[in-house]
Amino acid sequence: MIKNVIENVIVRRPCKNFAEGITASGLGKPDYELALRQHDGYIEIFRKCGCNVMVLNADERYPDSTFVEDVAIVTEKCAILTKPGADSRRGEELEIADALKNFYDKIEYLTDDACLDGGDILRVENHFYIGLSARTDSEGAGQLTRVLNKYGYTASTVPVKQFLHLKTGVVYIGNNTLVAAGEFLDNTIFKDFNIIRVDEDEAYAVNCITVNGFLMIPKGFKKTKKALLDSGYEIIEVEMSEFEKMDGGLTCLSLRIPGI
Repeated sequence: MIKNVIENVIVRRPCKNFAEGITASGLGKPDYELALRQHDGYIEIFRKCGCNVMVLNADERYPDSTFVEDVAIVTEKCAILTKPGADSRRGEELEIADALKNFYDKIEYLTDDACLDGGDILRVENHFYIGLSARTDSEGAGQLTRVLNKYGYTASTVPVKQFLHLKTGVVYIGNNTLVAAGEFLDNTIFKDFNIIRVDEDEAYAVNCITVNGFLMIPKGFKKTKKALLDSGYEIIEVEMSEFEKMDGGLTCLSLRIPGI
């Protein structure tokens, strides 16, 4: 049902000071050992879905560095290194470049004037929606748009007012279908899509991943799970409690490199 071939995945292990990262969740301090076990489970699911997984060592300099999606954007044609919006994360993008060189001949870089997190980038087929949020500004959006245009992709911007990132509130799962909550439920930008609506009390479940015929969702969100099952998706649940405490979702934890 979901046509989204992912061959290779890059992840980074949570570091020992993971709990010192940026969060506004109010859910308490994460259990580091439990976070490691949940990360193991996350990796194993990708492998069961037929993906090769490159596991990078923890980087103790950056508490948020396990959230690798924010520091790069990967496409069939190129990889793009971002400029994270939080000062404490500046530099993470350089550390991921060496890993990306295993898969790409063409790696593009945003300049220091940009401010852009990968969590604000929602890809729908060959169009990229760029969320303008507290972590991504118009300069970052403009630079990214020019790079994407260079490779034949299109892009447009979406204001993000209630959520940390664009993909915190809306995710594309193929077949012209979005999973959405809050401000994106009735946003005219997305009026031509089928929308699976997520209630406010389960908004964390919006952030899910399509991978090789399956849909990965965070465990513990019964209403959202039922809605997705009723829509015909084959679900795999993932334990994410410790990453939720740090404002991190399923997509945040990996760079999913599409097959060419």
